[in-house]
Amino acid sequence: QVQLVESGGGLVQPGGSLRLSCAASGSAFSSYAVGWYRQAPGKQRELVAVIGRDGTISYADSVKGRFTISRDNAKNTMYLQMNSLKAEDTAVYYCWRTGLWGQGTQVTVSS
Repeated sequence: QVQLVESGGGLVQPGGSLRLSCAASGSAFSSYAVGWYRQAPGKQRELVAVIGRDGTISYADSVKGRFTISRDNAKNTMYLQMNSLKAEDTAVYYCWRTGLWGQGTQVTVSS
């Protein structure tokens, strides 16, 4: 059974950095579009960043220049490097592959 497992969330001060990881078991990332979504309390889930099957990368305007998505196909792992974090980045972050979701990891940005 294919599973996506996120890690790397936590509490960080404004201006700090975190790196999220998403490991896929039983499936390869390379054949699918993959990405990160987030959901803040009381808000809808929103796209943060995505890598298309052709390698094209897109970011939400709110994270451009601060977040970087990448994947290591050999390790079946995807990453989200988050820099210059703001309070409004606080949310549960979900790893996504076409047709599949991870369980989510909490990111809290607070002083």
